[in-house]
Amino acid sequence: MTEDLRNTILGNFIGEEDIYKLLRTKKTDSYKESFNNGSSALQEKLNDGWEIDVILKSKTKVSKAKEDDILFKDKVWSLFAQLGFKILNRDSFGFPYDKKDPSLIHGIDVFAKDDETVLIIECRSSIKNISCDFSDELEGLKFKKAGIINTIHALFPNTKPKFKFILATRNIGMSTEDETALAKFDAIHFSEEVIDYYYSLHSQLGTASRYQLLGALFAGQEIPDLENRIPAIEGKMGGHTYYSFSIEPEKLLKIGYVLHRNKANENMMPTYQRLIKKARIKEIHKFLEEEGGYFPNSVIINIVSDKNKDIFFEKSSNQVPEAISRIGILHLPKKYRSSYIIDGQHRLYGYSNSKYKNTNTIPVVALINLERSEQVRLFMQINENQKPVSKDLRNTLDADLLWDSESYVDQIRALKSRVAIKLGEDRNSPLYNKISIGEDKKAISTQQIGIALSRGDFLGKVKAKEIEKSGTFYTGNLNRAYLTLSDFLIRSFSYLKYELEELWEQEGNIIVINKGFYGITMILNDCVNHLTNHDMIDKNTSAKEIFEEVKPYLTSIIKFYRGINEIKINELKSSYGMPGDAKYWRTLQFALREDFPEIHFEGLAEYLKKEEKENNEMAFKYIREIESTYLKSVVRQKLEDEFGKAWFKKGVPEKIYSDAIALAAKKNRDIDEEEDEKEPWDQLHLIDYREIILKNWQKLFEMQFTKPGEEKISGGKEAKTKWMVELNRIRNENSHTYYVTGEELSFIEEIYDWLGRK
Repeated sequence: MTEDLRNTILGNFIGEEDIYKLLRTKKTDSYKESFNNGSSALQEKLNDGWEIDVILKSKTKVSKAKEDDILFKDKVWSLFAQLGFKILNRDSFGFPYDKKDPSLIHGIDVFAKDDETVLIIECRSSIKNISCDFSDELEGLKFKKAGIINTIHALFPNTKPKFKFILATRNIGMSTEDETALAKFDAIHFSEEVIDYYYSLHSQLGTASRYQLLGALFAGQEIPDLENRIPAIEGKMGGHTYYSFSIEPEKLLKIGYVLHRNKANENMMPTYQRLIKKARIKEIHKFLEEEGGYFPNSVIINIVSDKNKDIFFEKSSNQVPEAISRIGILHLPKKYRSSYIIDGQHRLYGYSNSKYKNTNTIPVVALINLERSEQVRLFMQINENQKPVSKDLRNTLDADLLWDSESYVDQIRALKSRVAIKLGEDRNSPLYNKISIGEDKKAISTQQIGIALSRGDFLGKVKAKEIEKSGTFYTGNLNRAYLTLSDFLIRSFSYLKYELEELWEQEGNIIVINKGFYGITMILNDCVNHLTNHDMIDKNTSAKEIFEEVKPYLTSIIKFYRGINEIKINELKSSYGMPGDAKYWRTLQFALREDFPEIHFEGLAEYLKKEEKENNEMAFKYIREIESTYLKSVVRQKLEDEFGKAWFKKGVPEKIYSDAIALAAKKNRDIDEEEDEKEPWDQLHLIDYREIILKNWQKLFEMQFTKPGEEKISGGKEAKTKWMVELNRIRNENSHTYYVTGEELSFIEEIYDWLGRK
């Protein structure tokens, strides 16, 4: 190949930086360009079917939908660009395949290359479902294949990449004969379902999805430079030989494959794995990278070996004579897709982009040549019989396992678990059968009880070998702390239940829930701290005496629950996670402060200021969106539909019309660029839209802006649009440092949700 020809061919290719730039264009479903206003080039585009997107002061932006075949080619190109291939073609091009006659070329739609691989992809697309005969095309390609590969070797000397020809189709059925011909040609068919599968996989794994792609393309082919010798133990289990070993994650990623349930693997049925979840991969990656975590439990795989030729166990000369197991060196297959991941795909792929993928090892249990159906049964057994221990069950076990530990940290964990069990299993407890003990799911979790007891001062602070600070109930004696704290909590919650019995027994009430337990326990902690600080109780005071001192404060909390309205209930219930717990607790503090201002609530003032700010910001955000999206846009569209070009003049009340024009003109005097000038319509305020709506109420807006349930209220259109008046009031006051209450924020959210649904 001459240097000129080589440079000509290489000119069709682009590297990583240009791939990234071109990807932005290839990913879109239309062409986009801009031209000088009034130019002949612009007119030519419009004559050629291009459409105007936007007209600026000096430029006009136009677009045209891509043709169906181009759209599909760009989609395929974009997939391999996103999968991390380092060299791709710009556009379809002719590729020489005859050394003697370089004018003989083969058209290539997508060319993708990385350090180990070259993919040549032909794309065929149809708008409707059809069947095609590819026999002639495949027959012709068969004679070109060797020449194409020789040309690639000449273009990229000193490399030995693996080659794969791919026929990518959309809405085209492949005959059995064509599929067979493809296989003989060592090519592969990617339907649009397969393309979509790799897009989905990429969205979860990023470039790490290439491992799965390489396993599909080069199954059974040797992986160059893979060190495959692993120290291992050979054993017997369930009639099967298995090997236990530790391996670097990247090695297993290269030989491994996950049988996902989708059309990409339909020729490999039965398949059984769910698609990898991005959120879990991110959690695992963070656990590995930031927390220094590791996984002691084994990944379970099935190694596929051709009559055990690809796998060999080299037994050590040093064995334990009476042992069933044997130690030695396991020689793994050096092939793509030689191992199927039965359990642990998330753990394995969590390492895919980790700095530890070649420096850490993960434990593996490998079975050999399991039938696919046996893999499925094993997968089901693992998921049915060995599901992870729940937090509530682990907490329950901690009560016994850690009670006699020499570590104070473990002792406190055991103490919290025993208190939770006492509250949930003692028939004298008001929370009897309301707490998740073991695997039983109830309204309150042992995890939440542990969190509440940890956040307060009941148990103090401890290190493994040291009590840093004594608690109000714990000073080092576990049994005494357990008895007094359990007794105090049972008495306090019993009093609440007795006084609030009707609310307490309601299904899904606001008290007997996780955040309810947290908030009440934390308010009890505040009260006990107040009494301790004023020398009204000490560490020798009995649980009964402490409760009697706390009782007046609980009466104030009871008053709060009796007066709680639906809006406040929904506000508290809709606050989730740690912020939701804090909101519940701070709400009780605020209620208690009204009757007992002498109590100092640490951090309450700062919390309320922050909440006021957040309420204001959220309210202003919703109102701004209601105004711009649901009023400004919808009202204008209705007026344009009704009045045409004269919509502003005919649809807007005279005073608003005149004021808007005058205000726009005043602002435009200071604007130099014509494209930046303001329209009169942009000068309207929220309350102005109400006047426009009222002017055109019956004909245009009554159905659109009458709230559900207010269709028959008295007062006519004035009453039906009163929500806009209230919204405007909150908006104006919000702009002047007014505190938006929780009830007002709920009202705004209700309007926002209603208009959003419409």
